[in-house]
Amino acid sequence: MSKSRISREDALAFHLEPTPGKFEIKASVPMTTQRDLSLAYSPGVAVPCEEIFENPETAYDYTNKGNLVAVVSNGTAVLGLGNLGALASKPVMEGKSVLFKRFADVNSIDIELDTEDPEEIIKAVRLMAPTFGGINLEDIKAPECFIIEQRLKEECDIPVFHDDQHGTAVICAAGLINALHISGKKIEEVKIVLNGAGAAGIACLELLKSMGARHDNCIMCDTKGVIYQGRKEGMNQWKSAHAANTSARTLAEAMEGADVFLGVSVKGAVTQEMVKSMGANAVIFAMANPDPEITPEEVHEVREDVIVATGRSDYPNQVNNVLGFPYLFRGALDIHARAINDEMKIACAEALAKLARQDVPDEVAMAYGKALSFGRDYIIPTPFDPRLIYVIPPAVAQAGMETGAARRPIVDMDGYEQQLKARLDPTASMLRALHARARHAQARMLFAEGDDPRVLRAAVSYQRNGLGEALVVGREADVEEKLRAAGLGDAVGELKVVNAANTEYLQDYKDFLYERLQRKGMDQQDVHRLAARDRHVFSALMLAHGHVDAMVTGATRKSAHVMELINHVFDAGPSDGAVGTTAVLLNGRIVLISDTLVHEWPDENDLADIAERSAEVARDLGLEPRVAFVSFSTFGYPVSERAEKMHLAPKVLEKRGVDFEFEGEMTVDVALNAKSRAHYPFARLSDNANILVVPARHSASISVKMMQEMAGATVIGPILSGVDKPVQICSTGSTVNDILNMAIMAACKVK
Repeated sequence: MSKSRISREDALAFHLEPTPGKFEIKASVPMTTQRDLSLAYSPGVAVPCEEIFENPETAYDYTNKGNLVAVVSNGTAVLGLGNLGALASKPVMEGKSVLFKRFADVNSIDIELDTEDPEEIIKAVRLMAPTFGGINLEDIKAPECFIIEQRLKEECDIPVFHDDQHGTAVICAAGLINALHISGKKIEEVKIVLNGAGAAGIACLELLKSMGARHDNCIMCDTKGVIYQGRKEGMNQWKSAHAANTSARTLAEAMEGADVFLGVSVKGAVTQEMVKSMGANAVIFAMANPDPEITPEEVHEVREDVIVATGRSDYPNQVNNVLGFPYLFRGALDIHARAINDEMKIACAEALAKLARQDVPDEVAMAYGKALSFGRDYIIPTPFDPRLIYVIPPAVAQAGMETGAARRPIVDMDGYEQQLKARLDPTASMLRALHARARHAQARMLFAEGDDPRVLRAAVSYQRNGLGEALVVGREADVEEKLRAAGLGDAVGELKVVNAANTEYLQDYKDFLYERLQRKGMDQQDVHRLAARDRHVFSALMLAHGHVDAMVTGATRKSAHVMELINHVFDAGPSDGAVGTTAVLLNGRIVLISDTLVHEWPDENDLADIAERSAEVARDLGLEPRVAFVSFSTFGYPVSERAEKMHLAPKVLEKRGVDFEFEGEMTVDVALNAKSRAHYPFARLSDNANILVVPARHSASISVKMMQEMAGATVIGPILSGVDKPVQICSTGSTVNDILNMAIMAACKVK
């Protein structure tokens, strides 16, 4: 995958909009009536309080403790930025909380403690521990992090886990298991050199030793060289535990004949000469971020037999903590664990290693941008792998049960695996796949409204994220002024600006347009005004002539008007097979609603066409189509002339012999709720519908806007299909991200 460029303005806007920060808290129970309030608070809340007082274990049953983790930091070691303090660390800790939720459906709260005194941190965390099912320590500098974690493990009866140490160690161990498997070596026999004697480095070496690496075969180095027995300078009790009996004094000397190098230090710490001196089929994990100790290119210039991993996503074999901590906590929380012990960490590493050796699903390969199979360039699973959620936690839970860490063992592991699968968020995998397809297509994307700052931001993001070349329609001076006003002055010159005045093809465009419109009341002057002055028509003409691959428009003009203009160039009317399908994403569910753009009042044949087009869109999104023709009636009752066409449309599809499920007419609850549908055992849908075909465009628009405004649904679309070229039309209220999503949808249709 290509490395994306993120500007300061993009990063700040992402954290500012639509609301400051990265997550919010919502009630999981109704809070609308007096009865609800009485149950949620006084007097009803007294009952679970009494139960928990009598039996503290029931706190896991009656509160959110069992799925709640605290992300705790004092900001003394924030990413690679150093000591920024508690407040400035909050964006990172919020991000960590979001990752917990996104990857393992673990609720998390970030807590920033404004102190550098280990005793105060220990006291604060110990006092609030009853609230949580686990504690994730983050970005606390060494050696204080060792003291804090060890004391809290002793004083708390819930898992305490410093991810900077153990998260890196677990993923490193997983990768090393497979690297040694490929090299034909055993962990008990290999010589390991580690550079970087901080929290992560020490944790890596300790975990590998607990997995069988011999102390005498391991050499740890820091900025002063080898940590050897008898060394006095720059030592502490944690380093001393790993002091080696060796004559080597420098990293270069230690590397001679080494089988494994582990780096958690700084850019450039390893030279090509050091690589040359290592043993045959060596392994190098250069995990310094953002730049590794040595790049894979530099290694392979001098050694082809070396397996290389880094901390970077733009190289194979990324050592990424997100593969570990969400799933470790998921497994630990689900057994109400007292701790996350070494056996649980090793189980996580072994499960990750085993997963990488299995066949890789197509959706993972697509998200990664290339075919993947176990080997030198694929020894660690990718974060995109949907199997992680139901493979890693059971292994962690099993280890916790076997070692006595579990308060409540899982009896039915098969059932547990099914529960974990249900936690998967299909919307995330769908969006990842779309991004990957767009990146693979590398489409020349035309953004028709280059006078709008949102469009310019989306265009810059499209290009900087490696999705392809972005072109914008506008005047050069105006585009430059708006880019600078938006804080994107560094993007001036990056985007190609096109308009009627700077194209050599204007006459070709006008001739083409006149040929189409001369018998539709347009003379040559009308055609000139359209081609030379209307950005939507000009953009469509560029696309029709193959001068760009796809286009996105609509952010500044109402979609109905834009459709009229597009129809001057393409056949995109109701009789031409064009359909607008909108994807609504909410709480892990995806529902497509059609037609939201083209057909104002379709008849039963139009509705059947809409269903077929929408099924194509669903399959493009990775969904197996299940169509429901929805109305206010269900299977003929109540009888209404208005509902008759919804009753007839399924019969039209029956005659056509389509290859997807469909049913109707029915109310929305019957279409989307299995319990409601159970009253109609003859219904042909095998599961809840994911495509709702509605009676008219106005009802489609009302449905989508209501879901968006009242439920906070994410909306993508309307996705225009049935047009000869990839055209997408966003709405006037679109955000930068909405416009970018529509560009991605357009890119995915490029052949």
